[in-house]
Amino acid sequence: MSDSNQHFHKIAPVADELGELFAARGHELALVGGSVRDILLGRIGNDLDLTTEARPERVLEIVKDWADSVWTIGIDFGTVGVRKGNWLLEITTYRSESYDPKSRKPEVVYGETLEADLERRDFAINAMAVRLPDHEFVDPYGGVSDLTAKLLRTPGTPEQSFDDDPLRMLRAARFASQLGFTVAPEALRAMTEMAERIEIVSAERIREELDKLVCGAYPREGLGLLVETGLAAHVLPELPMLRLEIDEHHRHKDVYEHSLTVLDQAIAQEEDGKPDRILRWAALLHDVGKPKTRRHEAGGRVSFHHHELVGAQMTKKRMTELRFPKDVVADVARLVELHLRFHGYGSGEWTDSAVRRYVRDAGHLLDRLHKLTRADCTTRNKRKAAHLSRTYDQLEERIARLADEEELAKIRPELDGNEIQRVLGIGPGPMVGKAYKFLLDLRLDQGVLGKDAATEALLTWAAEQKG
Repeated sequence: MSDSNQHFHKIAPVADELGELFAARGHELALVGGSVRDILLGRIGNDLDLTTEARPERVLEIVKDWADSVWTIGIDFGTVGVRKGNWLLEITTYRSESYDPKSRKPEVVYGETLEADLERRDFAINAMAVRLPDHEFVDPYGGVSDLTAKLLRTPGTPEQSFDDDPLRMLRAARFASQLGFTVAPEALRAMTEMAERIEIVSAERIREELDKLVCGAYPREGLGLLVETGLAAHVLPELPMLRLEIDEHHRHKDVYEHSLTVLDQAIAQEEDGKPDRILRWAALLHDVGKPKTRRHEAGGRVSFHHHELVGAQMTKKRMTELRFPKDVVADVARLVELHLRFHGYGSGEWTDSAVRRYVRDAGHLLDRLHKLTRADCTTRNKRKAAHLSRTYDQLEERIARLADEEELAKIRPELDGNEIQRVLGIGPGPMVGKAYKFLLDLRLDQGVLGKDAATEALLTWAAEQKG
């Protein structure tokens, strides 16, 4: 622990104060799990995990006058949440937790000793503790040596660990993504043999791990583990299905490898080093419609007509089943749907109308669509790649130029619903919506005409509808 003293020094005041509070009332308290791991890795944040033999009701009694605020959302699982200044602390009673083979909810059994609590942890790197307030370091399963070796190993047998909580198999892949660690061979074998057990876990818990994995520093490693062990077939089946589909534009790599490369290239465009979950999920799933739309054409060609539309529907379905928020589902699916739009205009010069529609359809996702489209170029042909990049540069310049003249993303018809009703002498109804769409198309195609010209065009259109 000597090398990590500087990191521990940061949290010592609040941790020691709480440790003394527990000790004075005859209870143990220890910093545990991810908090200890992160101290040793030099990446401590403001969230701390602690553990005690005191039952949750007793914990509430001890902290009630000390904490700035307390929450009990996790009390059924033995966890009391506490805020003290800028620190968020979760204090969990020693426990052992396992799944009934037919239940989606873990059964919580309280434990009596710190050592027994550490034994039930998912990996040795998360099975270390620091007793408070005396700072005794507890590492019964070799967590420090695993940190040095960048290894993910279970404290007991992986079969027992994954049987107790099958979600740990996904956590292995998530930690591989976040930390760049390797899974121990015996754990890898158990993950492969027990992959089907993941189906007992709730969609919400699976989503949380998958999302953290995709937003990790090394998502390719985590995703590779899911596919290699067969876990992906149960939690994200669209991913392994891509492996067999050879992409007609990139004959040297299958769509699975292409998708991972697009993900890598999308990540490289992120700003401020912050993961963009919408962009990452869209990059990963942008070609999931290809297996369903694959057709063998004359001359040995393969086509994937409308795979972006099919892919958008598949994306929406999968992310909804994983209980992602509706706005996240909508944004990712929309990017999947739009990812080919740039190529749809061919190599010719874009009209102002086409540029307006591109911006209008992308809406608030325009910046992400730029990044996804650029990331989707994985050709090894340098001349072709340079041409695509140059063409897209020109499109972005056109968008910027038009944006100076008009607020592209906020384009509206020149007459609103009330004005349409007044001009046509009609009340609310379907005709107003049709007229609105006609005026919007006119605005997109021809730019600003002025209200007089728009009114005249509307009257002409309305006369044709009656005819």
